[in-house]
Amino acid sequence: MRIVRNLNTKDITNVASIVEKEYITTAIAYKVARKLEKGGLIRSIRGNAGGYQLTRGLDEISILDVYKIMEPDPAINRCLKEDEICPHNTCDSPCNIHYELYRIQCRLFEELGSKSLQEIIDGDTKSD
Repeated sequence: MRIVRNLNTKDITNVASIVEKEYITTAIAYKVARKLEKGGLIRSIRGNAGGYQLTRGLDEISILDVYKIMEPDPAINRCLKEDEICPHNTCDSPCNIHYELYRIQCRLFEELGSKSLQEIIDGDTKSD
């Protein structure tokens, strides 16, 4: 999120600038930037004046967008992952814990996607 926040400009932002402002290592900055680029949230510009830019404005990006790029198979519990089959959750014997965790996860994702990063940065975080 902090790297994305730093790219909130039309200018190209280099990794050195991000590292300095966010107190993270260069290796971490590049690792996160690669994931964000692969996820289509940022683009890289090569060359001496190179760096990164957002592909869309912060008013179009939510915490959920960033989270899903950084964690491609997000789930609050293993049994909720798409490729997992919970042995405790069958048609004959539904698992109440599974259903409750699923309900919570849906609510969490709804909240994470409810505000744009621009709204959060601007302080518009009051509940609706």
